[in-house]
Amino acid sequence: MATKTETAITLPRINIRLMEVTIIGDSPLIVHAWSQKAKQQMLDKQMKKATGAKEAKDPVADFQASLYKLSDGGYGFPSVAFKAAAVTAITSVAGMTKIAARQAFHIMGEDVDVIGAFDGTKARQNLVRLICDDPSMREDLVRVGMGTADLRYRGEFADWAAKLLVRYNANVLSEEQILNILNVAGFAVGIGEWRPEKDGSHGMFHVATEAEMPMVEVA
Repeated sequence: MATKTETAITLPRINIRLMEVTIIGDSPLIVHAWSQKAKQQMLDKQMKKATGAKEAKDPVADFQASLYKLSDGGYGFPSVAFKAAAVTAITSVAGMTKIAARQAFHIMGEDVDVIGAFDGTKARQNLVRLICDDPSMREDLVRVGMGTADLRYRGEFADWAAKLLVRYNANVLSEEQILNILNVAGFAVGIGEWRPEKDGSHGMFHVATEAEMPMVEVA
């Protein structure tokens, strides 16, 4: 009777590395975080709760709720947005599929707990810290639902920069490729509202050159 032989499986070692990439905004960044009020209204509707009269619009409260705030009072933006932009760009730059691209690198930021709509719930959100001045409040006319017009009040950062901590598999991507991908992502995809990916021109950025680095450090 033949005996079953065992074959050892050797897995190639993953070459995980870290690199910091400084980016500089080329156009204003418009932010629009999910507000506590919007989440509560969504939950109440799903739980079939009776709704009262519509609250009066509070532009200042809407503006404040649109911002992604860090625990020390600074401002951030979801790290997943930078990764999503890079994943979209990587398919044309490196010839990879989006699935392979998502597995090749991660962008790391600072964890912030966000209170949920249901009592006692919260979610942890990872934010990249923005190097910026205080945001301004912008007013935009938008179309919602069946084409109904509405005014939206959101935060805008006119001048901004950020330091992206990239954790990547060096067996798949090189430092040079990552820099190239982020440059293309900043030009062709962008982040935030009305970005190039969504037929806008906001939220564009580029990888800082050596000459620009001191300006970002001072900021």
